[in-house]
Amino acid sequence: MNPATVLHATRIFDGERLLDSPHEVHVEEGHITAVRPSRGTGENVSTDFEDATVLPGLVDAHVHLSFDASPDVGALARADTPSTAALRSAMNARRHLAAGVSAVRDLGSPQGIVIDVARAVGTPLLPTAPTIVAAGQVLTITGGHGYFMGREVDGPEAVRRGARAEIKRGARALKVIATGGVITEQGTPGATAMTPYELCAAVEEAHKVGLRVAAHAHGTEGIKNALRAGVDTIEHASYLDDEAIELFLEGDAWMVSTLIASERLMPHLDDPAMPAHVRDKIRDHTSQEAASLERAITAGVRIAAGTDAGTGYNPHGGLPEQVALLADHGMTPEQALTAATRDSAHVSGLAETHGKIAAGRRADLLVVDGDTFADLAALRNVRAVYLEGRLVDVARVTG
Repeated sequence: MNPATVLHATRIFDGERLLDSPHEVHVEEGHITAVRPSRGTGENVSTDFEDATVLPGLVDAHVHLSFDASPDVGALARADTPSTAALRSAMNARRHLAAGVSAVRDLGSPQGIVIDVARAVGTPLLPTAPTIVAAGQVLTITGGHGYFMGREVDGPEAVRRGARAEIKRGARALKVIATGGVITEQGTPGATAMTPYELCAAVEEAHKVGLRVAAHAHGTEGIKNALRAGVDTIEHASYLDDEAIELFLEGDAWMVSTLIASERLMPHLDDPAMPAHVRDKIRDHTSQEAASLERAITAGVRIAAGTDAGTGYNPHGGLPEQVALLADHGMTPEQALTAATRDSAHVSGLAETHGKIAAGRRADLLVVDGDTFADLAALRNVRAVYLEGRLVDVARVTG
């Protein structure tokens, strides 16, 4: 893109609302300088996107870049080498970019390798990739969910040391495991894991240095333990009751829905490559997670969008499908798109730079053919992706 550029679009979703007439987006030195009603497609317009929708670059608030969507990612993580995991993470980051995702929050990688990949973004090692907010290794109890990508810590003081170690390494968020999960052999999604005291220790250490805490929490009691401890986001929130919803509404925490991860497991229940423990857990889990999402939307819980990309049968770049699921379960198209732009940027700690088309923001833009408000499937009709004002060669990025 030239140093100064003007994009004309039939319709623009700015991260909060659809602008009701054609507008121009002015871009200079990688940032948006103005958004104003269009004066037509005259000489001042560098690029004209007729019959298209321009949106902020999407933000996926929950991914695992080092995983490859194979049926047993736990086995992959245990067998992986740091160099292979780093190369795979860089490749998967570019797959998100090709889908119009300009930032991701990586919530767990073996040995915290994605912290190093995040540092490489924008350097000659990884010049064209989304912004990566990396949590490093998850903090989990001994043998707890995600132990293969985590630090096993027992007791508040061990949690405190683990949190400090991840912060020292360069984590830009922390992730704690408040309940069991689906992809780990031990435990069930509904079982509690970290105690309230352990969760509080992690939150205290993160908040002292201005980092946010994401809590993996499927089960009801674990969700409530994490909310009372002061975490910033609940990931999945699969088994909500009235009290848990009330805690969401009373506090500052957000729910990050990753329903697409469960939905993508369901068609593969007969695949012999799926681990038996995953098959046994997921049969009833998905319907419960979907029902909880609907309850949360109806109640007005603040919800951002994630995919859990990299988990079984859940390839990277699937945020458009998660947006559609949010709408299928009760959000309006505008709410679903906001969840995947402004709100996901907010929970990822990127509220000042990403997720909106407004003066001063990074010029990370997604252009899709058609009207996303009439049909959210149009998010897959990618016409152009801009990263800091530069047109991305999507075929080259993914090739």
